[in-house]
Amino acid sequence: MKNRFTIEPTPLEGLLVAFRHPHQDDRGYLERLFCERDLACVLPPGRRIVQANRSCTRTPGTVRGMHFQRPPHAELKIVSCLRGAVYDVAVDLRPWSKTFLKWHGVTLDAEEHTALVIPEGFAHGFQSLVADAELLYFHTAAWTAEAEGAIHALDPAIAIRWPLPVTDMSDRDSAHPFVATDPHTAKSLWQEAA
Repeated sequence: MKNRFTIEPTPLEGLLVAFRHPHQDDRGYLERLFCERDLACVLPPGRRIVQANRSCTRTPGTVRGMHFQRPPHAELKIVSCLRGAVYDVAVDLRPWSKTFLKWHGVTLDAEEHTALVIPEGFAHGFQSLVADAELLYFHTAAWTAEAEGAIHALDPAIAIRWPLPVTDMSDRDSAHPFVATDPHTAKSLWQEAA
């Protein structure tokens, strides 16, 4: 049976882009958004998808993020755009990584059939590029309040280049901390949750 996905690496180790291959005919198309067998190569050993979430962002320029979960509730996310388009970003928080505190962004467009595969150890956020952009997230861990972490999406130490002027952020996201310039403090981001 044909694999319905092509997986490509990004400059950040472990961060991947998945291209879906819809089956199309004159009626439209059928698209597989997730298949445990076809995507086994991106899932950590012994992990499976346990939660799916959907979001809708009404206003272009809105930024959500940058969120993550600390161990032992760390999660891999597979993020797809179902309607509209977003600029999806991941920041490497793994203190042992050669790309620690580096970011990578891709445009996820519902018409392009792509997903970003965000491994454990990365913060995730996005900017809506159009009105009413909808995302679907698959997670390998359920959301756990005490394991939640975040960094500020406008942190100059990370310097994400958002494609549009930032028009809106929630009060909660606006209150996320900035990464300290001290490397020892920054490396403590990825500590085990209490």
